[in-house]
Amino acid sequence: MMDVAARIDALVDQLVARGDLADDSWRAVLRAVPRHLFAPPVAWAAPSGGHRHKIDSRGDPARWWQAVYEPGTAVLTQFGDGASEDEPRDPTSSLSAPDVVLPFLELLHPLGGQRTLDVGTGTGWTAALLSERVGERHVVSVEIDEHVARQAAANLESLGVRPTLMTGDAVTCVPEGEAFDLVHVTCGVTTLPYSWVRRTRPGGAIVFPWMPDFSYGYRVRLDVLPDGVATGRLAGAAGYMMLRSQRGHRTTPVGEWVDAVEDFAASTTRLDPRLLWHTPGGGLEAAMTGLVPGVRADLIHDPEPTGEATLWLLEAGGPGGSWASVDYVPGKDEFAVEQAGDRRLWDEAEAAYFQWIRWGRPALERFGLTVTPDGQRVWLDEPGNPIGAH
Repeated sequence: MMDVAARIDALVDQLVARGDLADDSWRAVLRAVPRHLFAPPVAWAAPSGGHRHKIDSRGDPARWWQAVYEPGTAVLTQFGDGASEDEPRDPTSSLSAPDVVLPFLELLHPLGGQRTLDVGTGTGWTAALLSERVGERHVVSVEIDEHVARQAAANLESLGVRPTLMTGDAVTCVPEGEAFDLVHVTCGVTTLPYSWVRRTRPGGAIVFPWMPDFSYGYRVRLDVLPDGVATGRLAGAAGYMMLRSQRGHRTTPVGEWVDAVEDFAASTTRLDPRLLWHTPGGGLEAAMTGLVPGVRADLIHDPEPTGEATLWLLEAGGPGGSWASVDYVPGKDEFAVEQAGDRRLWDEAEAAYFQWIRWGRPALERFGLTVTPDGQRVWLDEPGNPIGAH
């Protein structure tokens, strides 16, 4: 059987080859903090693009080791906030996949001695990696779930790594007065809490998975300026389990919007609604996030093999808000539109799509985010060019 060092080297080589890691100095960090020490003996593996499957270090050790050291495989460690440990539904904590974790850490670019806030301890693996990089006495890691926090503490103790661990909501529980050089976030955030900006010293950085309502999510690094503004570019696609206080209605069935607001206006459109969902690269999603804020999108295909599909646009605040649906039918020149509520969401989305076209179809990397005490804004090309309502 391949030894641990060889597995870690093979993992790093794959991350480098895939473009998920550029700095080879992380190889020594990963060797010092072996990932398998943070994986439960029995868990569910979730490979990117594959099916979840149960892994058991005793029943099938080869499959367990393979899953733990696969670049694109997350190991799910909790479901339903602890309500179920047996069903691979509604995962609420995990040992995140290496090809997600390492790009965030590399984007953070931590230096020895930098005071670091780690939001979302999870299994403790990222807290251990940061401790190895900056020094354990410089890391404060916060976990909201008491059971998850206890297991993380045990995992870290078994390795002899002792960062400061806290249990609570990282938005509010970190004591005032402490300044951080870096904030590393391992849960999805729709609206970045300004408390994290306020706690970061000028010149410091915040790296987090920004998961606005319309899109899957992005890696973002914000640099904090002396005036308390944090700004930075979108750096690539990424998704995490949401910050508990910002879960919202991402998984609420679309029918609940229709049941809450039944009266709608009917019209037609010549724009293929699938273009708002299937256009690759992420630039359109970023534009939609700025131009059509607070809107969730879902494309639901007909269960029969007809090629038909419906694009749903839903006010993210939940049922009772505006909604729109557009039915795609193959071969049609026009598509049926229904819009309900105070906002005409399809009209907004269609206008935003053509604005993105007029801008020259800008790619994801041309968009950025700025956070101030008054809120956050998406911008195009430079922070002085915010998009959407001013």
